[in-house]
Amino acid sequence: MSDLLSQDLGVAQSDKQPLPPTIASAATIAPTTRLTFVTGTVTIATITPPTSGYCEVLLCFTNGAPGVFLTSGNIKTAYQPIQNRPILLCYDPVSAKWWAAAVI
Repeated sequence: MSDLLSQDLGVAQSDKQPLPPTIASAATIAPTTRLTFVTGTVTIATITPPTSGYCEVLLCFTNGAPGVFLTSGNIKTAYQPIQNRPILLCYDPVSAKWWAAAVI
């Protein structure tokens, strides 16, 4: 995604932004909007940052037994997602890592 499309990651969006997509879990995923639904049970080790700087994404896992986040890629902390509970991830371009934040 180019930085010109960074509004697709913004908190406030208009009806001109794309609707949240659903993607399959995989070792590497590439969200393109702020909220992305994830299906499947494959563990995720790498998340491709959609912009070149700091960004945040919300992942919502729809499977009853989603795979964990692994630290073997660019995810800082291992985390076990919970079905239908969004998890906020913050990308730090300095460390080139995604940091998981609790969303209640």
